Amino acid sequence: MKASKIFHRNEHRIKVEFPHDAETAARIKQLTDAKWSATQKAWHIPYNKIAFAELKKMFPGVEYESKPTTAIDTTDALSPKKTNANVSIQISGRKITVHLPKNEVDTKFLLSFRYSRWDRKQFCWVIPNYPGNIDLLKEYFKERISAIVTNEVLTVIGIIDDHRSIEKNDLLIIRTKAGRLKLYYGFNKELTYAVKKVPYSNWNPQHKCWSIPFAEKFLTEIKRIASTQNLKIVYEEELTDPSKKPRKSFFDTANYRKCPDDYLLKLRELRYSEKTLKTYKGAFEEFINYYHEAELSAINEAMIIDFLRYLVMERQVSTSYQNQSINAIKFYYERVLGGQRKVYLIERPIKEKTLPIVLNVKEIGSLLNATENIKHKAILMLGYSAGLRVSELINVRLRDIDSKRMQVRIEQSKGKKDRYSLLSNRLLAVLREYFKIHKPKEWLLKELVADNIPSGVFRRS
Repeated sequence: MKASKIFHRNEHRIKVEFPHDAETAARIKQLTDAKWSATQKAWHIPYNKIAFAELKKMFPGVEYESKPTTAIDTTDALSPKKTNANVSIQISGRKITVHLPKNEVDTKFLLSFRYSRWDRKQFCWVIPNYPGNIDLLKEYFKERISAIVTNEVLTVIGIIDDHRSIEKNDLLIIRTKAGRLKLYYGFNKELTYAVKKVPYSNWNPQHKCWSIPFAEKFLTEIKRIASTQNLKIVYEEELTDPSKKPRKSFFDTANYRKCPDDYLLKLRELRYSEKTLKTYKGAFEEFINYYHEAELSAINEAMIIDFLRYLVMERQVSTSYQNQSINAIKFYYERVLGGQRKVYLIERPIKEKTLPIVLNVKEIGSLLNATENIKHKAILMLGYSAGLRVSELINVRLRDIDSKRMQVRIEQSKGKKDRYSLLSNRLLAVLREYFKIHKPKEWLLKELVADNIPSGVFRRS
């Protein structure tokens, strides 16, 4: 019988190996916290002096790979203080990077931080710069820390200038074309608390900024709080067409009218999809709030045509949005109220026809070959090979992959229709490799978030 030290399921254990014997296995089971490991294919017990003494008492002839006294001494490899490794910590805005040699105990400690991750490109740990995190790191590593560097400049990515940077005490406010405000600033508890109170505020992980709806009262309040925090305010707007009017929001319209309940109930009764329901609801609310002083029953055909002209001339919306608005209005008067189809007198716009610019075979091959993560490769290959939409891709089940007929089944997609797509041999091999590693239960890629997969991923920028 041999005993050795292992690291199993984020803790140190003593692995016990012996020739298969039912009687010996039954005696091992009697040890405190003895467990069987399918991956190690052996029994293992806690890594401490008491457990080892109990094992030694039951099996006096057990051999340890190294000296038992040092092997079971919990002050050896378990204690990171005895290592002479240098730890470098860098604080950059909202993140903390930690550079250090590989150590199982240190890894377990760093994983205890919420949202911590390993950066494979920079070969370092990345930890959010939440209040108290830097203090915990200093307390844990102590004299092992060789340097702590604080960068006072924050980098702003993906806006007007890709090389833009702001100082720690600056507040950069950018009004986007979509009618929202992006807020870039260093850690500030008071300002973050105020931003979170704004309705429909959210954190943008891609651009590393807060985003809130644009409204004058929100902008005024943010500027007021920033001035009390002695922050230098920089306000900018993305380049927009000055002749194009933005859509009026809920916060800019007095007595804003919500979509009637009968309208929403009729959509659900006819089993329209949630996406269609959201589109119709938004388009119809813009229509009824354009005539917010008039009753719905008083809106006539001439007023509807004037509103559609407003969308084209002043709002300069796309032809698809114009068609959606027409459909939303027609749905109310014809389906909800049960009126005659007189709204059909409204003329629809001529839809433009454009050709997509897609990647060629060589570019697709380079993209797939450069993808090392098996999960990411499975996503890209399945989406490209089977020709799936993002919504279809994340809803593929294991049962939809038919390796016998080499088909992929897509259920209830756009228009609530089922269809089959082709399954290539190379894609099947990648999916099988992905399955062996991640072992999905029912959904193939359900844990992924659709927002993480940009639309038009195979198009040239």
